[in-house]
Amino acid sequence: MTAAPPPSTGRELLSPPTDGISNLRFSNHSDHLLVSSWDKSVRLYDASANALRGEFMHGGAVLDCCFHDDTSGFSASADHTVRRLVFNYNREDVLGRHDGPVRCVEYSYATGQVITGSWDKTLKCWDPRSSSGQDRSLVGTYTQPERVYSMSVVGNRVVVATAGRHVNVYDLRNMSQPEQRRESSLKYQTRCVRCYPNGTGYALSSVEGRVAMEFFDLSEAGQSKKYAFKCHRKSEAGRDIVYPVNAIAFHPIYGTFATGGCDGYVNMWDGNNKKRLYQYTKYPTSIAALSFSRDGRLLAVASSYTYEEGDKPHEPDAIYVRSVNEVEVKPKPKMLPNPTS
Repeated sequence: MTAAPPPSTGRELLSPPTDGISNLRFSNHSDHLLVSSWDKSVRLYDASANALRGEFMHGGAVLDCCFHDDTSGFSASADHTVRRLVFNYNREDVLGRHDGPVRCVEYSYATGQVITGSWDKTLKCWDPRSSSGQDRSLVGTYTQPERVYSMSVVGNRVVVATAGRHVNVYDLRNMSQPEQRRESSLKYQTRCVRCYPNGTGYALSSVEGRVAMEFFDLSEAGQSKKYAFKCHRKSEAGRDIVYPVNAIAFHPIYGTFATGGCDGYVNMWDGNNKKRLYQYTKYPTSIAALSFSRDGRLLAVASSYTYEEGDKPHEPDAIYVRSVNEVEVKPKPKMLPNPTS
């Protein structure tokens, strides 16, 4: 007898943001979930207990957030500030500023630095251990070819995706210039970049319903492994309807990955075998962000309209936490041909 399927969309978290969800991230240490929103808030949830543990209000829309450890995190705001959030004391302070809205924030466990990317066309590195004040905590500023749209860190590398389809790969130990300057292999605007957990490359998605699988190894053999595929599209009356792919999240154990699109679907992929493993039941509106818990047992899904069709009536913003079944994320073994008798 087969096991009963998990609830179709997962459990909805109480007290969700009241405007668009810009990102959500699980902690590396617990089932705590950090959520940033256009309603100017960063919220901390205990996803297992379905409880709101803290809320921080900013001066503008919050475009990204990340954990430092289980007691603190960082946020990136449209009010040009980068903030440090201390959960236990419900306290925050300004780590630093950009000259424009701050779109991305990442914490590097390898170097102990906070990395931010802004629409002011710069990347900045900060040392959160320094005494407060921008001049003391700023490690360096690095000019980018265009506005920063998405960013991802793995090990000592940071991958920065900007407007104009530029991709810069940096070694955080030597930020004087990019280790690699690339152009997206997709023809349209980049929505999301996420590094592979094993550190060999990154996946990049676009507004045009495609994902590119890229590798850092520049040798001919290394580059021969890269490919792109179509997803989050449907045929209707003989024509292709294409949806932006807003979110990519890698499973921490199996290295398979989820994509979320403006079609309201979450798909699970096996990148090595170039196969779709699973498609979840449709969510109420666009998928704005995705995150797996540290052990891969939970998947947080932000169902939040991303205004790809302009201002129109839409479902309220919601966060779903779904229990992940191994069959949805574990790569299927390749079938070997039967030996001839």
